[in-house]
Amino acid sequence: MTLIVEKFGGTSVGSVERINAVADHLMKKHQSGEQLVVVVSAMSGETNRLIGLANDISDNPPAREMDVLVSTGEQVTIALLSMALQKRGNDARSYTGGQVSIKTDGVHSRARILDIDGAKIKSDLDQGRIVVVAGFQGVDIAGNITTLGRGGSDTTAVAIAAAVEADECRIYTDVDGIYTTDPRVVPNARRLKSITAEEMLELASLGAKVLQTRSVEFAGKYKVPLRVLSSFVEGPGTLITYEEEGSSMEAPLISGIAFQRDEAKLTIRGIPDHPGIAHQVLGPISDAHINVDVIIQNASAKGLTDLTFTVPRDDYQPCMEILNRLVKDLGARDVKGDDKIAKISIVGVGMRSHTGVANKMFKTLADNEINIQMISTSEIKVSVIIDESLLDKAVQTLHDSFELEKA
Repeated sequence: MTLIVEKFGGTSVGSVERINAVADHLMKKHQSGEQLVVVVSAMSGETNRLIGLANDISDNPPAREMDVLVSTGEQVTIALLSMALQKRGNDARSYTGGQVSIKTDGVHSRARILDIDGAKIKSDLDQGRIVVVAGFQGVDIAGNITTLGRGGSDTTAVAIAAAVEADECRIYTDVDGIYTTDPRVVPNARRLKSITAEEMLELASLGAKVLQTRSVEFAGKYKVPLRVLSSFVEGPGTLITYEEEGSSMEAPLISGIAFQRDEAKLTIRGIPDHPGIAHQVLGPISDAHINVDVIIQNASAKGLTDLTFTVPRDDYQPCMEILNRLVKDLGARDVKGDDKIAKISIVGVGMRSHTGVANKMFKTLADNEINIQMISTSEIKVSVIIDESLLDKAVQTLHDSFELEKA
């Protein structure tokens, strides 16, 4: 029998009617001969509701208790979906992350999966059951409930697929696949039939919201076949492939454009330019579990330099506080910040064999009077930091310039 892991996001299970629709879908798949493990998110809006309750109680809720609280959203969904499946005649079983033994580290709200014991899942599957697992959560070595961060249900699904050696992992969302960019910004964006895991990882890490970055990392590491489909519209979705480099002679120059609105930029100015200064500045940021993205260090002048980097906007104030403490310790001049920036990135494996891609991007932005503040590149992507107010214009003009609407 084919073993499939299917994941349904919050909008896909956002009401009793939607849960019943998912149950009907799963029964058809099961009756066609598929063994099914189902990973679900909390019902749409539920996590935000729970966070709101916590904020009504405390201005600074403890991270451990927040994980205990927000993990209950998925517990509701797995119970309701299992009830719906049992009503339809399948002896479905629901499991929280702890019950199915998803072991994580102890970093609350941002935990990473360390191990999954697939024995219980396989035993249920062998007995003909559909297994329903809560996404987004696990337990640490001390038995504390942990959560994987927003979008963590995708990671749960792919990690379980790897653990049980599933034939395919299917991510059902409110969109019907991966697009060249966000159709809400560019109406003529095109759905991709397939995309390489390498490109998808770049797009996910650069702001494409369809899949969580860590889920794509898992899929790539364990070669889990991954497909993105719609819960509401029938169709083939987008297949994430694992072709070896150079296997496609017709790889497109650019596959997609990703962007992130919620970015912030910080600069610590006039720091001594000596070995280890970057570590002295960025080490405390890392210790606070804040991810730094684009980094630029200016050329030294009179033994001093400036270090500029970007972080998620939610981390802007904590970073500012850390840097302000470092000013005195390092003898720096001051700290400047801007929390009204955005990042836009073009991604494509075709960049490896074509020159002039970055120049075309820069010229397109210049022709549309969009100033570039920072630049970051890799083998298959070019990212720039711009003023947030110009983001939609930049995405549309780049999409047109690279003719991504054409199949």
